[in-house]
Amino acid sequence: MGLFSFLNKEIAMDLGTANTIIIENDKIVVDEPSIVAIGEGDKLIALGHKARQMHGKTHEGIRTIRPLRDGVIADFMAAELMIREMIKIGTSKSNFFSPSLRLVVCIPSGSTEVEIRAVRDSSEHAGAREVYMIYEPMAAALGMGVDVEAPSGNMVVDIGGGTTEIAVISLGGIVSNKSIRIAGDDFTQDIREYMRHQHNIKIGERTAEKIKIEVGAATADIDDVPDKFIVRGPHQMTALPIEIPVSHEEIAHCLDKSIAKLELAIINVLEKTPPELYADVHQKGIYLTGGGALLRGLDKRLNEKTNMKFHIAEDPLHAVARGTGIALKNIDKFRFLMR
Repeated sequence: MGLFSFLNKEIAMDLGTANTIIIENDKIVVDEPSIVAIGEGDKLIALGHKARQMHGKTHEGIRTIRPLRDGVIADFMAAELMIREMIKIGTSKSNFFSPSLRLVVCIPSGSTEVEIRAVRDSSEHAGAREVYMIYEPMAAALGMGVDVEAPSGNMVVDIGGGTTEIAVISLGGIVSNKSIRIAGDDFTQDIREYMRHQHNIKIGERTAEKIKIEVGAATADIDDVPDKFIVRGPHQMTALPIEIPVSHEEIAHCLDKSIAKLELAIINVLEKTPPELYADVHQKGIYLTGGGALLRGLDKRLNEKTNMKFHIAEDPLHAVARGTGIALKNIDKFRFLMR
């Protein structure tokens, strides 16, 4: 029996559009951007942070690929390379044996059968013998310490890179949910478009991401006002360098339409929630997690729109991964895990 457990490895993976996190033995062993750099002959050159540094700066011999788009696998070959390499980094290796790998991976709650099969196939091709899947809102709730099996309603809004997952959970199941493709990547694209139209300046994905982190806000009325961020780039007409100071008010204005769609989706899920569970949610408030939860003033804006309390997770970026890790330890107990 001792030898059998030695030959088995168990890991939990949050395969995200923006970042991939792997947990082994309750420890985060990999936390890297979901991006790979591929050279000639489809050879993997770099992944994660190294590949991200190359993004937007490559020549003909190197391509940078983000294998996931809108929460689902868009490039099978790149996804497989990335998963295999990250599993290799994340698992402690034995010199004598190739361990049998058991993997729990989380997927968007709106995934189709085809998308679920794509994740399973990529995981199996990357070396996993047993693949279990968990829906992201369920993993997020577990990661925030919510008792998902209690006969009580808990509502989770998980704003990731590619999708926002909204779900009401009770008795170990999802009662009402919505998965929308408005999330962190859309906020980044909104900023790029705004800078192009409003200031005639061309910026790349990484710069737009930096603006979002430094001065991103969901509303102009926030308590902790950040300093203006200086954006440098070429003028669209002249191609000469220009510098533009950007304030949080401008970013709040440019993200307004995307956040309005998010508000609408939350209200839509609340409308579909049975009255008893609605009462629980109103009493407890709504849990906000994912990278998008870090957007300044988002909880305040959502509170004003829905008249519900919003609680931001302690560690929004890792809540889903930690919940997937908890699911891994309770594979035999949790019936909501999918094979």
